[in-house]
Amino acid sequence: GNIMSQAVILYIDHQVAHIRLNRAARHNALDIGMFEAIAETQKQVAKNRELRAIILSGEGVDFCTGLDVKSVMKSRAGIIKLLRKWLPWQSNLAQKVSTGWRNIPVPVIAAVHGRCWGGGLQIALGADFRIVQPDASLSIMEGKWGLIPDMGGTLALRELMPRDQAMRLAMTAVEFSGRESLDLGLATALDSDPLTAARSFAESFKDRSPDAVAATKKLYRKSWNGRPGAALARETYYQARILSGANQRIAVSRQLGGSSKFQNVGRW
Repeated sequence: GNIMSQAVILYIDHQVAHIRLNRAARHNALDIGMFEAIAETQKQVAKNRELRAIILSGEGVDFCTGLDVKSVMKSRAGIIKLLRKWLPWQSNLAQKVSTGWRNIPVPVIAAVHGRCWGGGLQIALGADFRIVQPDASLSIMEGKWGLIPDMGGTLALRELMPRDQAMRLAMTAVEFSGRESLDLGLATALDSDPLTAARSFAESFKDRSPDAVAATKKLYRKSWNGRPGAALARETYYQARILSGANQRIAVSRQLGGSSKFQNVGRW
């Protein structure tokens, strides 16, 4: 089915959710409506247990050029809506558009083309994978506006790249190419047609148990920066949960030539 809003289009096709930022005339710049639409779309796909992958992309010539500064800064109520949170360690609306992808139990692939600046890069950093055009332009742009990057992308940066490089990019707001983003560890792969490459990549998850894919995402998300003992405990606990479900047996049967269909992903 399709869900459409002005700011974001959600289209589900053969168990893959296609989520497209849809303010092409404004280069997909983020106003309050766009923030709200992304958060609402995340809620929709998080409920869908039939999904096997999510592809994020941008309509028009750019993935997302960042904050629509004029629109956001003229509304004090809008700024409060973006930044307020009930508990300091939870995500506010500004952070959810990046961090919200981390908690969805299927792989999220960002297909990045054109400019991917500021808040746009923060959104892409929240995805599990980034397929980037070699000549795309990326930037942690907030420094140009006298701001720090506060949309949750810090969680991904500390997992993906050395601290000195992340600080260099954030402090200088330098623009860098897709090719450079691969060298820096921010791109998973380069492709001149990132959307087609993302579709092909999404298909590869359909041959794997959705329980194992979901558990791997959760295991690595939670364990990459933490105590070794906690990581080992999670491995054992998640494996026990997987072995108690049908999808692991179906995976074995398929490897041996069976044709059973995987069941919908459990509550990971």
